[in-house]
Amino acid sequence: MNSFFRLSAAAAVLVSVSAAAPAPSEKLTTDQLITNLSSAINNLKTLRCTVRAKERIGNTYQPAQTVMKMAFNPYKVYLRNQKGVEVLWVTGQNNGDAMVYPNSFPYVTLNLDPLGSLMRKNQHHSALDAGYGTIAEMLHGSKTRLDHSFEKTFRYDGDTTIAGRQAYILRASYPQFRYVAYKTTKPETVTAISDKFGCGEYRILERNDLSAGATVPAGRTLQVPNAYGRRVVLCIDQKMMLPLVVQVHDDKGLYEKFEFSDVIPNQPIPAAEFTKDFKGYKF
Repeated sequence: MNSFFRLSAAAAVLVSVSAAAPAPSEKLTTDQLITNLSSAINNLKTLRCTVRAKERIGNTYQPAQTVMKMAFNPYKVYLRNQKGVEVLWVTGQNNGDAMVYPNSFPYVTLNLDPLGSLMRKNQHHSALDAGYGTIAEMLHGSKTRLDHSFEKTFRYDGDTTIAGRQAYILRASYPQFRYVAYKTTKPETVTAISDKFGCGEYRILERNDLSAGATVPAGRTLQVPNAYGRRVVLCIDQKMMLPLVVQVHDDKGLYEKFEFSDVIPNQPIPAAEFTKDFKGYKF
């Protein structure tokens, strides 16, 4: 997931999901569903998709729609949103910067740090998390996670239909969600802190008035979410075993929602499509 693919407010697909869903099949357990989902994400070699997203920034919601294509191992990503903004990032190239065509004056390509403050401003996720970048960690937690009680709340909760495709419903309910005080004992990056709490970086940045990429000095006390959300719903395509919808609520209500369409996994993508000179790109 990333902020270049914010979902439009019209994506109300989970209204039907929240209604009376069919009872879970006795042939599928929660552990099997999570294992199959994680395996499908981890075994991706390439991915094409269109993502509509809706993310809460401050007290408002910002929608976007983005066409994505990614190759993994090594990671390469191309993004183009509905405003014509294009992003290209390839492992080991361009001094680690992303090429960004803003499709606005002065219409020149910029070289920007994908984890820096300019590209992460008002963004829940970075371009390096495009696609399903944070879902596996949401399900299992990082190696440094202090408390895995959130991950243990996921449950298989029946089936539904998303845009004509059969999908499994996977829910997490964590009423203990809250902000907790965390005092650093040594300089730490926001990324390292978010890994400990499994909460993602954005709300730490927003609540504590920090910039993306910041290192927090020793002795500072931050307000940090103790989990990724209070309620999470994933709708997982029964054939591809990849998410079609992701919806997250926290203490303020809807935090983010993503809807994936035109999903094409593991079909070869020519190397030329991850170069700035590919036909149709404006870099």
